[in-house]
Amino acid sequence: MRIIKTKFKDLVIIDSKNFYDNRGYFREILVEKIIKKKFKFNVVSNSKKNVLRGLHMQKNFPQGKYVSVLKGSILDVVVDCRKNSKTFGKHFKIIISDKNAKSIYVPPGFIHGFVGLKKENLVLYSCTQYRNKDSEFGVIWNDKDLKINWGIKKPILSLKDKKNVRFNDIKF
Repeated sequence: MRIIKTKFKDLVIIDSKNFYDNRGYFREILVEKIIKKKFKFNVVSNSKKNVLRGLHMQKNFPQGKYVSVLKGSILDVVVDCRKNSKTFGKHFKIIISDKNAKSIYVPPGFIHGFVGLKKENLVLYSCTQYRNKDSEFGVIWNDKDLKINWGIKKPILSLKDKKNVRFNDIKF
């Protein structure tokens, strides 16, 4: 397991390895002493191809998220919302899959989303804070100011995500 830094402060990629044999494969997903963060709870999402989840964040109780793919492949996207950051308003994206064995640690202060690239996409999130429904908000996936190329024109969205707002309409 190796940590790869990005140009975004504290946003890192974790490059792991699948160990294959005749039974399948084995992979270490999260080792807290390597990432040096504590995670309070885990959630799993299962998404079909072209499902886009996001972009989401908790404003008052920001979460750090460790994101891994157990099955399938996703285009994972984050946007820096830390007002005093050099990369405020900039986005980062990466393909994470069960095959490439990569994970991403998204520090608090980023909005996060992903689009499913395979028929079935099983995603594991480990979070540093509990979910706080009253603190949640979302930014619309195709915000013209963010200029994110998701590689898809008509994603499958939840009713909630269809009502997400523009990035510039949020007071950070």
